[in-house]
Amino acid sequence: MQFNVRPYVCGALGRIDTAILGKLTAAGPRVRPALQTAEAALFSSTPLPPYHRAGESYAFAWGERRPKAADDWITVAETYETPGLIGDSSKVTLHTGALGLVDVYYVRQGDAVYFSSLIQPLLSLVPITIDWSAWASIIQVTFPLGEATPYTEVKRLTGASALVWQHGRLATERRLPRWLRTEPYEAWVSPQEIVELLHTVYEEYDGRKLLVPVSGGYDSRLLASVAKARGADVESWTTSPDDGTDTDIAFARAITKELGIPHRVITQDAAGYPADAAEVARRLEYLTPHHAWYAPFAKEVHGAGRILVDGLAGGPLLKNFMVSGAALEARTQAERSAAVLGSLSLGAPSQPFLSEAAAQWMEESVREQFAAATSMLHGHRAELPLSVLHTRTVRGIARSAVNLVGPEASFAAPFIHPEFFDAALSVGVARKDKGRFYREVLYAANPRVAALPSTNVVKQPLQRVPLRSTAAPARNYAHSMLETVVNRVPGLLSEELHEVIAGGPDALTRFNGWNDRFWVRGLVLFGLWLSDFENDVADLATPF
Repeated sequence: MQFNVRPYVCGALGRIDTAILGKLTAAGPRVRPALQTAEAALFSSTPLPPYHRAGESYAFAWGERRPKAADDWITVAETYETPGLIGDSSKVTLHTGALGLVDVYYVRQGDAVYFSSLIQPLLSLVPITIDWSAWASIIQVTFPLGEATPYTEVKRLTGASALVWQHGRLATERRLPRWLRTEPYEAWVSPQEIVELLHTVYEEYDGRKLLVPVSGGYDSRLLASVAKARGADVESWTTSPDDGTDTDIAFARAITKELGIPHRVITQDAAGYPADAAEVARRLEYLTPHHAWYAPFAKEVHGAGRILVDGLAGGPLLKNFMVSGAALEARTQAERSAAVLGSLSLGAPSQPFLSEAAAQWMEESVREQFAAATSMLHGHRAELPLSVLHTRTVRGIARSAVNLVGPEASFAAPFIHPEFFDAALSVGVARKDKGRFYREVLYAANPRVAALPSTNVVKQPLQRVPLRSTAAPARNYAHSMLETVVNRVPGLLSEELHEVIAGGPDALTRFNGWNDRFWVRGLVLFGLWLSDFENDVADLATPF
């Protein structure tokens, strides 16, 4: 991992033990000091000048966008979506971005907190113990929730929160981000105004070379249409999401041809899948089984010399993505939360994958974690899209842009720019139902592109192509990892799955359905983690 555009950082605040701090700085990528005081330390892999310095006060940030001046930490967090360290002679604050896209992990020891932008270096400070609740969420929902990581001792600082050292004590400070403090009312923003706001957001990148990956969906064609309309130096690339159809490639060719944008297809090789899956899993620190398909694409982006324009958050903000009819029609908070969690969770596999005890415990654990992670959103007018944004978007989907494209290359996420975010959020979910509002936005941006076929509304027969993730090399890899799970935690899996695994790699060919494939990927990720930490995790006693 080359920290070209966003540095690796680590440090501490509180009553710092210099021996522990030394252990932390030695455990990760090579760093140099950016700040050292009695109560705060910050180290960075590349020079990290403060964006504010006056007397004893200072302010640092290490997200994609650099703050322009000193401000209250929550204002910096929600304006620039960046973590940072702010301090003066009386108080030190380590904060996240308002959504928490760029991770901050920490361990607490005594009266000090030691933090890092990667989990791995922190494992040098604590015993490695498994957090079963985190794994329950990773397997059932495909990403962890709240502050959980795969390790009990290592926590993630959630979005819009901070660790504060003041008056000789450590405290956690959580704030409501802007979109929760002032509930957005239905301002009847028009599709034309949405497009104009995107033009405004793009001004920040005028004169820069852009790369807009185009799939067959709505988000990418909107971003490509606006980039082209602005006369930007823009290229478009497409790769297969390994969904068994490759419709994205055919649709993207039509979109880029209509726009007159140079287009390139990044191919994938079935033989390379095991290495890609393992590399991505380790790079994402075992947090999600997503993104193995993205690996060849991300590597090409690193050498492109262009800012990647990512459609992150477009679906939840503009088209009720992952918001089911049951969620829209729910009459009580409990029904609404259950419906959203149901949309985010994997559906039932074709046969039981987990033992009865494990499945029951996992369901209860995930329900409790989801309630805690989304409780601040309850009753909010935009609760449904925000529930998706604050969980799936941040913890799962954002990893491709934040941790696979970055930190080697820059990415831009126009949809989370404050002005655009607030305007899109103010549009009521009823107007967005079934993609109606989004289609009006696309038409306002470019009617000819809006008329082209979309993977969001697929009505024509689909061409079927072999899946890379279920081909023979992938099956061999998956089987090896599933055998590791069988050997280390036999009580996790059902008798039926034990029998399938005993049948060898080709027995996995029966798992062709969407849900089955994702259940397999989650358990394979767990198997890789068990294999990689075979000599470090002694106690695998289960809570079920």
